[in-house]
Amino acid sequence: MQSYGVAHVWAQGDIVTRSIAVALLMMSLLSWSVMLVKSWNVVRLRYLTKHAERDFWHSDDLASGIDKLGASSKAPHDNPFLALAVSAQEAADHHRETRPHLHDQLDVSEWISRCLKDTMDNRVAQLQSGLGVLASIGSTAPFVGLAGTVWSIHRALLSIGASGASSIDQIAGPIGEALIMTAFGLVVAIPAVLGYNALTRSNKAIVGGLRRFTHSLHAYFVTGARLGSSGSGGLRLAARSH
Repeated sequence: MQSYGVAHVWAQGDIVTRSIAVALLMMSLLSWSVMLVKSWNVVRLRYLTKHAERDFWHSDDLASGIDKLGASSKAPHDNPFLALAVSAQEAADHHRETRPHLHDQLDVSEWISRCLKDTMDNRVAQLQSGLGVLASIGSTAPFVGLAGTVWSIHRALLSIGASGASSIDQIAGPIGEALIMTAFGLVVAIPAVLGYNALTRSNKAIVGGLRRFTHSLHAYFVTGARLGSSGSGGLRLAARSH
């Protein structure tokens, strides 16, 4: 049995077998890299969803609220809440400055809604980036492994036929080695599929939080008050000046 195994498959394999093995290894490394990077991003965005929105709406004014979202940080573009707040502020300022000319036929609510939608679409696209790689690897890796198995069985049968071996111990080894390629394909595909499903569910929860924040921003910049801000425990953020 020491003559068989993964090392023996690599040593005895031809260029096709080794190419398929390397392809599966690269697919595995790529899928795990995507899962680690996206998982860290999900953890960071969950923290922002839980704390950033609350801190923003409990600020004394809009400027301090935006600053709390991380406007002064080294990478403010990584914060979707900051991007949405800045987009809404710039849309409101732009509409107010150009209202006598360019936006006579477009009210402030529709203009801010369009700008927020564009920003939201860009952030959702960023969240979804990389998931297509996981989906592709999860769906193709088993077939890549199966291709390696078919090719290895073909070579094993040719070798057995040439040597005239017919005993089970001389057949089981090469055929068993060939099936290792199928196992490799499954080892690559299963984590990719599980990671894709987990990240998709997490992204849906994050997008839900971003949509709630977007609706509150739209209400604030149009009416001067956040949705659901009535009562003593309501909005501390000062109404914007017109």
